[in-house]
Amino acid sequence: MLESVVILYSLYVLMKLYISVMQIGYINDEKRKEPVLMSSAKYMVSANYAVAKEKLSLVEIFVDYFVFLWWIIVGFSIIEGLFHFENIITQSVAFLFGFIFVNFLIGIPFELYMKFKIDEDFKFNKMTPKDYIVDTLKSSFVFIILGGAIFYLLSWIISSYDNWWLWGFGVMFIVVLGANIVYPIFIAPLFNKFTPLEDGELKSAIVSMMEGVGLKSDGIFSMDASKKDSRLNAYFAGLGKSKRVVLFDTLIEKLTKDELLAVLGHELGHFKHGDIFKNLGLISILLFVTFFLAGNIPDKMFLEIGVVPSAGVKIALLMLLMPIISFLFTPIISFVSRHNEYEADEFGANLGGKENLATALLKLVTENKSFPKSHPLVIFFYYTHPPVIERLKELGYEDKAIAS
Repeated sequence: MLESVVILYSLYVLMKLYISVMQIGYINDEKRKEPVLMSSAKYMVSANYAVAKEKLSLVEIFVDYFVFLWWIIVGFSIIEGLFHFENIITQSVAFLFGFIFVNFLIGIPFELYMKFKIDEDFKFNKMTPKDYIVDTLKSSFVFIILGGAIFYLLSWIISSYDNWWLWGFGVMFIVVLGANIVYPIFIAPLFNKFTPLEDGELKSAIVSMMEGVGLKSDGIFSMDASKKDSRLNAYFAGLGKSKRVVLFDTLIEKLTKDELLAVLGHELGHFKHGDIFKNLGLISILLFVTFFLAGNIPDKMFLEIGVVPSAGVKIALLMLLMPIISFLFTPIISFVSRHNEYEADEFGANLGGKENLATALLKLVTENKSFPKSHPLVIFFYYTHPPVIERLKELGYEDKAIAS
């Protein structure tokens, strides 16, 4: 059983490596051709940025693979031996925190290199080491409180019910729904400042647009994204009464009022089409399959790993194997998401004008240094948004660079 899992994980890793290598080669070839949608200099910079990120991803894939092998060969048994509590639920929660802590330590160098080397070199990062430490401490505190509560509840369910996977799926789906409600109001403000948009022409236009599609929100906010990063973005967050419109201050600075309205029209398209509920439906299917498979792992597998099939070990193994399941689901989720994006573009173009949405997309690509081309495999697996060239074509944007 364990041998089959290792083979499956190895195939998953080989596939990810192959996709990354193909992407690097594709971008390096394309960047030598005539530039598309941006100047030659910016085209080359965006290509180099994409390659730098992909090379780091290659290293992460290798490291993740060896960490996986370490966990199933000796890691689980080592962590299990570190904690000795009479209460089996407390023992399970302690085991899970040990498992998470080790993975957290392994991931820190990659996060630091991405933020303070790659993003720094390409003039994205504005976060200081102090900012990083403070945000890390905040996120760790939130995880310890909320994650600890979830771990405790799941451990109790596993210890109490034979069909624990079904109850566990239900709990996690409720957690996902709750996160969508709680995050914009209580979690996000821990890391950024959200200021209600000042009364004026822009706010009036946004309110009018929202009322036109029947969206009631908790408010329209500007987020101080520029204090930590220079990228542009906007989003709708929350469910029910917690729904709010969030504009990065970088977006407000770079886009005209009409372009901002076109971008928000796109986001309103997601609301009007119920895309958040479609996404929740896909997530629920992924969670159900994951918990079903985890709940039916034979005890023989745990014996081969050298651990007792306790609640904590079962949850950790579920987390360890979830990337494989997620990877298999990724093309489906990406395909549905790309379809939704085209529909949202059409809705946004009707509300805010095709030309305004097209010029906004061009600015987003340029300012965020997003290389406009990718290998077909990368698009198939990972692209939740259609390639910007295809989006512009659908909007009727005419530019000889697109054809090239």
